[in-house]
Amino acid sequence: MAVIHITRDNFEQEVLQSDVPVLIDFFAVWCGPCKMLAPIIEQLAEEVPGKKICKIDVDAEPELAAQFGVTSIPTLVLIKNGAIAGTIVGMRSKKALLEFLDS
Repeated sequence: MAVIHITRDNFEQEVLQSDVPVLIDFFAVWCGPCKMLAPIIEQLAEEVPGKKICKIDVDAEPELAAQFGVTSIPTLVLIKNGAIAGTIVGMRSKKALLEFLDS
């Protein structure tokens, strides 16, 4: 499955109403660590079954970033059953992200 780009318009349906866990990558196009993390996020979207992998551009969707208290990027938020199950900030390895998804 490809990475899903989240906006205000599809946030409720894709994230809050999802019947599978959702990993959200809060990023910005100008952010160096975000660019380093992007290929890993793409790999997770293709390789991890039963979970949605999403991205939110903090510059395009500042309200969503504020809603999750994002003050540094990249920030990764795991949503399960419409609620925050975990948050990590900063660049992480693929192995660390796989462990986070299984938490």
